Amino acid sequence: MNDISPAAYIGEEVRLGAGVRIGPGAVLLGPCTVEDGVWIGPGAQLGAPPEVSSLPQNAAWAGDLRHAGVRIRAGAVIREGAVIHQGTHRPTTVGARSWVLNRAYLAHDVQLGEDATVSAGVSIGGHCSIGDRVNIGMNAVVHQRRVIAPGAMIGMGTPVTRDVPPFAKVYGTPPRLTGVNAVGVERAGHDRAVAATLLRVYAAGDALATARALPDELAGLADAVAWWQAQGELRPVLMDVPEPA
Repeated sequence: MNDISPAAYIGEEVRLGAGVRIGPGAVLLGPCTVEDGVWIGPGAQLGAPPEVSSLPQNAAWAGDLRHAGVRIRAGAVIREGAVIHQGTHRPTTVGARSWVLNRAYLAHDVQLGEDATVSAGVSIGGHCSIGDRVNIGMNAVVHQRRVIAPGAMIGMGTPVTRDVPPFAKVYGTPPRLTGVNAVGVERAGHDRAVAATLLRVYAAGDALATARALPDELAGLADAVAWWQAQGELRPVLMDVPEPA
């Protein structure tokens, strides 16, 4: 059974799963799919047209349905005032169990993985691909078409203008890869030694951006690295990792 405030607006071609909760003042415009167990806070806005000047700014609330839609996967949380726009060639997607916190913005065609956190005030430009378990700190800004690989952590206020490798820890202006998200490595089920090996790889200036055999110690990260390498031409963030003692 769903719990939808009578003060929310649910437009045409918005499909809701079971156990969905939607707060007052939220606006959902189609095409939009919200899977089971999703929580959408007051004032959240999902499904406005892409901010692309060459595309029609259609009035979906009047039945003018265009563009590629929005998809919110099962168990995701969309907090107050978050804004998620329609995709142009693929649905803008929030992965299962991910959190999009208050005032965050996901532009058209963004792909956010599972169990990720987009903190308050974060802005993510169009066509970005963000992997599972990524954590983006408050008020960070992600440039359009950038890639953030699984397990990465982005510091508060960081302008992400280049691509971020798996489980990297990135912050500063300009942004630098300064270490490894060791807590994220362990929470993903990997041994602590994996983080130490990955730190040595990054300290040597290797962003793992080209396909090749991984060190044996990193075999457990093969899926995350393969996802990263499959994203096309990458421009990895600059490295500033001290050599491990």
